Amino acid sequence: MSEYLNLKTEPVATIWKDEAPEEKIQFQKGKRGCIISLMNAAAKGKTAVVDSETFGCPGGGVGLGFGNQYENFPGGTDCFARFLSNGNKGYPKGEAVAEQMKGKAPEHFVHEFLHGERYAKNPEIVEDFIDELGFMDIPAKYTIFKPLSKTEEDEKPVSITIFCDAHQLSALIVLCNYFRKGINNVKAPFGAGCQSAGILTYQQLNTENPKGIIGLIDITARNVAKNSFGDNIMSFSMTYELFKKMDAEVTESFLSTENWENLIS
Repeated sequence: MSEYLNLKTEPVATIWKDEAPEEKIQFQKGKRGCIISLMNAAAKGKTAVVDSETFGCPGGGVGLGFGNQYENFPGGTDCFARFLSNGNKGYPKGEAVAEQMKGKAPEHFVHEFLHGERYAKNPEIVEDFIDELGFMDIPAKYTIFKPLSKTEEDEKPVSITIFCDAHQLSALIVLCNYFRKGINNVKAPFGAGCQSAGILTYQQLNTENPKGIIGLIDITARNVAKNSFGDNIMSFSMTYELFKKMDAEVTESFLSTENWENLIS
């Protein structure tokens, strides 16, 4: 599939495993970081590892299936709901937490904590988002990101994420519908970049008709991706089983026609 799509980076395999590889990159325990930067490294050939103490931020912990990490956000879930929406300024508990963070947390984070990221209109909408997103606990100690071509025989990926431009994204959407009935075989749910590749894709694992998940709609993650991939890159994630079915259809599909070749040449 990669050759036909003319991908600039490798498809990233997500693997659940109880042992971590020796050669890896990993966030330090307790340090903040964006999971998308680890996935970017995997797309460019490295192996990255995440566990329950090194997921970078609460949203990343939730997104990769390490339970309800919003409880561990400064001030708890209610402060997170305000952080993602219109801010903690004017909320006594939130203002007290912000005061405690001054001089310890980065200034830009304290500012956003007080004034909000404004990704949702109000905390009630964030609470609804949290309820719909849900939580899970993966059945392994580690989440491993690595290039699909470097997976070992004993490593069965849970999912595959492809970083793609507009032409490639359109092709993946068409291919995901190519061999199945219906016109809604792809979703673009609201969520963080890591959540699109993680829990929102994991939710498709046990469904009869798994959907492809469009991601990197998260503005914060897009800022990370911009530094890593450049502008105008999206993600497309799917269960490994769906990836294999899509891959098997490539040669008979539009991807082997002049129409597609003309578009990407």
